[in-house]
Amino acid sequence: MGNLVMKSLVMKSLVMGCRVMKKFLCVTAAFLFLFSVMGVGEAAIDLKLGHAINEKDVFHEAALKFEELVEARTNGEVTVTVYPNAKLGDERNLLESLKMGTVDMGIITGGPVINFLPSFGVLDLPFLFSTPEHAYKVLDGPVGKGFFKEMEKLGWKGLAYGERGFRNLTNSVRPVEKPEDVKGLKIRVMQNPIYIDSFTALGANAVPMAWTEALTALQQGTIDGQENPLNVIAAYNIDESNKYLAITRHAYAPNLILMSMRTWNKLSPEHQQIVSESAIEAAKYNRALDNDMEAEWLQALKNKGMQVSEPDLSLFRDAVKSVYDKYEKEYGKELIQSILDTK
Repeated sequence: MGNLVMKSLVMKSLVMGCRVMKKFLCVTAAFLFLFSVMGVGEAAIDLKLGHAINEKDVFHEAALKFEELVEARTNGEVTVTVYPNAKLGDERNLLESLKMGTVDMGIITGGPVINFLPSFGVLDLPFLFSTPEHAYKVLDGPVGKGFFKEMEKLGWKGLAYGERGFRNLTNSVRPVEKPEDVKGLKIRVMQNPIYIDSFTALGANAVPMAWTEALTALQQGTIDGQENPLNVIAAYNIDESNKYLAITRHAYAPNLILMSMRTWNKLSPEHQQIVSESAIEAAKYNRALDNDMEAEWLQALKNKGMQVSEPDLSLFRDAVKSVYDKYEKEYGKELIQSILDTK
């Protein structure tokens, strides 16, 4: 509104000046002024936001919520165009593109981040988080904020932690009731060494690959199974290739709403604040959707014929103890214990 008042005052001054100027010159000056302050100064910024998941997923819902909030709060001065289904690249490529500034924003699963920021891998340790609230306390607190600060050196502005959710195991061979049932299964995992080590510790043949490739591999039977939260299992009809679902909740996966630092630095302080606040709200919306829908997703998968098991997770925790022994040296026993003890 302040800009409109200023423009009005200047226009009145120009009109009053017409008494001493030729009318043609006055009108010309007025139009030149309006062109300069409105045609150039208020050019809209369009943010390209990519994610690798389809439109049924909560990633997409979070992206649309962010788009809605930003466009409303900036009165259209900042617009957001959402590109789902890896149209701007898979998650690893998105991270590279954000670094270079060729993509403005991404909503990305936490797993691939470890390839660029190894310390982030502490969050991927198996059975680290007991509940969603436990994870939120850690991510929204000093630990999560510290990681976002480190990411700025990599060319990413961390805006908020959303939710991919607790990951569970599916396969086409047999029910999983105990760790021994995992032995010999060829399981797709993210391109993340901790996930590889965790499933190797359980005796599986861990196969790291991009999600877009995994879908084809599941359909062709070149892998036996995969691990993902229930929302992904439901959204991608994993039941069509995998009959067995085990509620292992072996890892909690956040997603990250990230912006290219190059784009962030181009925004005005006012727009930066709006983008930041909108991302936090979109992340909370994402988390709420996950929690509200989890029981519904599970029932839908059962209705579609998936055989669901709920194994004793204490046996699985014991089976992956070697993973903690390995990574304690890298991340520090105190940091790991502080996360485990967060209430």
